[in-house]
Amino acid sequence: MFKKTLTAIVATSALMTAGLALADKPGAGWITIEKAIETAKSKGYTQVTKIEADNDGYWEGEGIKADGVNYEFRIDGVSGNVLRDQKD
Repeated sequence: MFKKTLTAIVATSALMTAGLALADKPGAGWITIEKAIETAKSKGYTQVTKIEADNDGYWEGEGIKADGVNYEFRIDGVSGNVLRDQKD
């Protein structure tokens, strides 16, 4: 009995973790990650150090501008408009 319960718990945990790992993917109709990086660079980023899809509908990233300071940004996944651009 204990073995079956433990197996069920492990299987359920694995399935839940897999669902979370797949949650943050670009949606249908989103701009590409390359386009998002290009947009960030057009806003003064000399280096994009991190970028990922957020399940709220935007690309979220971090980077460095010409002043050498770390900034964070959000770019709308569909329109490509910059929603946030501020010091980290």
